[in-house]
Amino acid sequence: MMEKVEGMKKDNRLLEVLSSKKAKYAIGTVLLSGLGIALPRIFHVLAGASAGATYLPMHIAVLIAALTFGALSGSIVAGSSIIFSYLLTGMPSLARLPYMLIELVIYAVLLGLLNKKFNKYVSLTTTIILGRVLYAGVLFVAINLLGFKTYGISVIESIKAGLPGILIQLAFVPFIAKAIEKGIKLHD
Repeated sequence: MMEKVEGMKKDNRLLEVLSSKKAKYAIGTVLLSGLGIALPRIFHVLAGASAGATYLPMHIAVLIAALTFGALSGSIVAGSSIIFSYLLTGMPSLARLPYMLIELVIYAVLLGLLNKKFNKYVSLTTTIILGRVLYAGVLFVAINLLGFKTYGISVIESIKAGLPGILIQLAFVPFIAKAIEKGIKLHD
């Protein structure tokens, strides 16, 4: 009988730890990092080699993390998704990897900060616009002032190619983030 009581106490303690805000953040960040690795693979299998540039699947996981858990979580998802995706699949290419990392971290930080002051939709829309402006500035400095190679990267071309992905982000990311927050009772 005492063993059963002790087992129940341990189960309750584990449940208490897992339901803490820190645990929810950590588990959510890890799961969204996995999604950031899996989504590009799924899109590439279903829609071909150019699916990443068109549908921006890795952006989705980063934006959900930043909108749900904040800038740090979004930045961790950006970094871990890109690095592990490269190690497991070779994508993005090594030449593209640092640029994409900078781009996604810009979005994570902006969205995490903006979401503290504005609603999810305003924050996301502003992040999508301002993030591309800041990324264009980073590319300008990297290419024109530091002399890095462009590797064919163009903000204007990436916006044109990525319009379907941007529309997906605007249509689904706020709803997914809201559902996660509600589902895990993040703000209780």
